[in-house]
Amino acid sequence: MAGLIGIGLSGVLGYQAALNTTANNITNANTPGYSRQEVQFETQEGRRTGAGTIGSGVSVADIRRLADAYLSQQLREDSTLFGEQNAFNAELTRLDNLLGGEDTGLNKALNNFFSAMQNAAEDPTSLPQRQLVLSEAQQLVNRFQGLNQEFIQQRESVKTQMQQGVKDANTLLKSIAELNLAISESPGLAQGREPLELMDKRDEKLRQLSELVSIRVTEVEGSQVNVSLSNGLSLVTGANAAEFATRSSAKDPTRLEFTLTSGGRTLLVDEQIQGGKLGGLRAFDEMALKPAFDELGRLAIAISAAINHQHEIGMDLEGDLGGNFFSDVNSLAVQRSRVVPNGNNDRTTTGQLAVEITDSSQLPAGTWELQFSGDGRSYELIDTISGDTVKQGRLPDPVQSEINMPGFNIRVEGGEFNAGDKYLIQPSRNAAENMKLNIRREEDLAFASPVRASSDDGNLGTGTINQGNMLNVRNPNTGALLDDFQNSGQFADGPITITFTNDGAGTIEYVVSNNSGPLFTSANVDNDGDGTTDVYDPQKINQIFSTRPEDESSGQYRGFVFEITGEPADGDVFTIDFNRNGVSDNRNAELLAALGTKNTLNGGSQNFTEGYAGLVEDIGVKTRQSQLDKDAGATLLEQSTNQRESVSGVNLDEEAGKLIQYQAAYNASAQVMSVAQDLFNTLLQSFR
Repeated sequence: MAGLIGIGLSGVLGYQAALNTTANNITNANTPGYSRQEVQFETQEGRRTGAGTIGSGVSVADIRRLADAYLSQQLREDSTLFGEQNAFNAELTRLDNLLGGEDTGLNKALNNFFSAMQNAAEDPTSLPQRQLVLSEAQQLVNRFQGLNQEFIQQRESVKTQMQQGVKDANTLLKSIAELNLAISESPGLAQGREPLELMDKRDEKLRQLSELVSIRVTEVEGSQVNVSLSNGLSLVTGANAAEFATRSSAKDPTRLEFTLTSGGRTLLVDEQIQGGKLGGLRAFDEMALKPAFDELGRLAIAISAAINHQHEIGMDLEGDLGGNFFSDVNSLAVQRSRVVPNGNNDRTTTGQLAVEITDSSQLPAGTWELQFSGDGRSYELIDTISGDTVKQGRLPDPVQSEINMPGFNIRVEGGEFNAGDKYLIQPSRNAAENMKLNIRREEDLAFASPVRASSDDGNLGTGTINQGNMLNVRNPNTGALLDDFQNSGQFADGPITITFTNDGAGTIEYVVSNNSGPLFTSANVDNDGDGTTDVYDPQKINQIFSTRPEDESSGQYRGFVFEITGEPADGDVFTIDFNRNGVSDNRNAELLAALGTKNTLNGGSQNFTEGYAGLVEDIGVKTRQSQLDKDAGATLLEQSTNQRESVSGVNLDEEAGKLIQYQAAYNASAQVMSVAQDLFNTLLQSFR
């Protein structure tokens, strides 16, 4: 009877464990990371008799978790991919909406400004129209500064998310290390009895960590796992966890860099932070936000430089030269702010650098790093996006010199440099923030041209002179005011006259003079620089002055050019003078308005609107591509999640069926015990 009772009891106990396990599966059906558990039965060793072996019941060999290491790894990899794409797309979408919005973008402000300028050009004496130009100009400045501020806010938001992501990663690393220790110390581990709940918790922590950064997981003895970055840097070894941190970048203080502290050593791991949310945020900052800063700044410089130059060569209502319309793009403070010394530079370094914009139409949107080596005078200029060395050389002694690049110069002002010193060169990064309106009064708007030409009333020939084109009021090479514009409201040495001689046999010559005497004659005019004299030809358009600043010493470069056509008679005179009382002149206003559609960007291939559209399009393309990548990543993650659930997930219908199956087996085992008891009672009754 004892054998029959024992067999029934083993069944009752075994199926009780199976019922408890099934109930546990059902109640944890919605627990994140839970792996379905299964009871494994085995036959107990039977009793040997002369008639053979008689079974002794059943025992629970093991309760195992249904988990596939490959599927878990695939789930982590797909979580990493989706985490990166999701973060990247979220930030790109925000930036795209900002740049492309009608009220938040730049197009509306640009169009309104140049429309106001065109309206003012039609009535240059109207103070209300001039006031509208100033109002729209201020709105344009506000929009540049507003966009720049939005960029800064998004940059700070990204930094905050990075810092929070690092905190979350450290919490997960610590938890994984603690779970490693708890698992290794679990009773029965040596006999293969794994702590199932702890294993599930650790897998879930690993999955959550993979959402933040790409990791590699390696199983080691004692059912522990080692965790490392994708390049092999250790994050968790046994019960020891490394610690992430962020700090201001030595290269660019406005950005964060990632560090990893392990075993008392702190390493910079910026390049190793790939995948996951942290990798997506880094990618957005490097691939979208920094270029957007640079491109917006480049546009601000191009608009400011073009408008400033055109306005400076105009004349205001009070007869003065225009001056800068917007803030000077090359003030000394601004030039020096374009250079950021690396925080790790030698403390003895005293070198001073500045960046001057030389040609806004050629200026690229980018950032470079200037590195010194050897004795501190050898240098390399490296493109931070491509990593390519674009220029290298050696500073002279003394070091005052310039490193020339398309659109800008790096000016070495003095001091000493040391090997290993680095400087971040960012010609346009902060230009939108620095942009300001310089003109405050309507009267100060320079809508007129400061020069005009006239023909002498006694001229007898067919020669006519146009009203000329202003080139500059300063020598572009030295920055000094040209002689004719030293005094406000008049030429320094009086009007300029062009007096012709015509021998009637086809030889026409002229002398250009002012109150100081002759400046030059047609015999030494070489405006095209080909080394031959430009003979006056009545059948062509004849340019009188030079467009080359190097001709200033010969008197031929005056900052303006005039053209004469036709055949002047002997003694004909044309006069060029300051445009006194030219309040109704709108020539410069027309040229200012024309800058709205003039190709002044990218070597003269784009106008301002097209330049901004290029930025919007670039971000838009990246946003659309990132959305496609995100959708694909979501599909992969869903597939890997479903595959994992098919093995490890709880199927309530299946568990309900097992519950009935185990309940029936439990009842049957109990019935065996009841039969054994009845048999035993019958046996006792037979002896009474």
